[in-house]
Amino acid sequence: MALPRACLARILSHRNPMFLSLSPLTMHANYLSHSQTHSLTLSASLSTSEAPSSHEPHFRRKPMCLYHSQGKCTKMDDPIHLETFNHDCFRELLVNTAELNKIRSQDLDFFLVLDLEGRVEILEFPVLMISAKTLQVEDIFHRFVRPSKMSERRINEYVEGKYGKFGVHRVWHDTAIPFTDVIQQFGTWLMRHQLWMGEKLIRAAFVTCGNWDLKTKVPQQCEVSKIELPPYFMEWINLKDVYLNFYDRRATGMVTMMKELQIPMVGSHHLGIDDTRNIARVLQHMLLDGALVQITARRNPRSLRDVKFLFKNRIG
Repeated sequence: MALPRACLARILSHRNPMFLSLSPLTMHANYLSHSQTHSLTLSASLSTSEAPSSHEPHFRRKPMCLYHSQGKCTKMDDPIHLETFNHDCFRELLVNTAELNKIRSQDLDFFLVLDLEGRVEILEFPVLMISAKTLQVEDIFHRFVRPSKMSERRINEYVEGKYGKFGVHRVWHDTAIPFTDVIQQFGTWLMRHQLWMGEKLIRAAFVTCGNWDLKTKVPQQCEVSKIELPPYFMEWINLKDVYLNFYDRRATGMVTMMKELQIPMVGSHHLGIDDTRNIARVLQHMLLDGALVQITARRNPRSLRDVKFLFKNRIG
């Protein structure tokens, strides 16, 4: 009797991990196993939709297709690929609509959750656009970034050390583009959502886990790439500062906040798109707890290196 293609995919991937990497537009199998190892059910306080429901008896976690998150997947008509990889990152960030009455009125309409990767030069630029009213993910912007001042050999070593352990270095090499192109595409993305018209952000703010991403790394990368700092990077929300002032306890990073709020981590820590999703889940949890999420840092437009921190109690 012929096996269904979905079953066949699971059998082949189990017996021969290289089956998953036969196509240049398919992620490596070790990312599949790594993600499944670290993927857990979301806490019910955040989202009741993450657990299998009576309407989804066969729901299971699958690793995200990182080609799809960048709008470059060519396998959307392949049932085996669709069975193997997740093409709907929004699903993991659904919240229980019955809980929305707990949300305080916010000063912003949208939060742009961002978590950069890359210490020498930026390697990954992921952003999730989340509604301040519904807490739903409205859209995603995700790009892998190719360094501009490094030799090809150094890039290969850099990427292998960073993404090889996740098995997604092939995806990076297939899709990475220069930072200048990323910024151009991101500006277009912001304008399409009417969040930016050439000056500061409109009704939106970046949310980061720390100040490093926007205070330090983006300006450094702009200098390396020989472009001006875009004006939408003038202010941001350091979620650690909001966390400290709302819960009256210090959290040194994303992992600490998730442990204290009892939010299981999904995906791979230090894979930018996964960290962004996890930071977004912390943000959702805090909003459902009644937190007011406000701007915590603002850059001086006349002296871009001068940043004013707006909270008296903050994480250094």
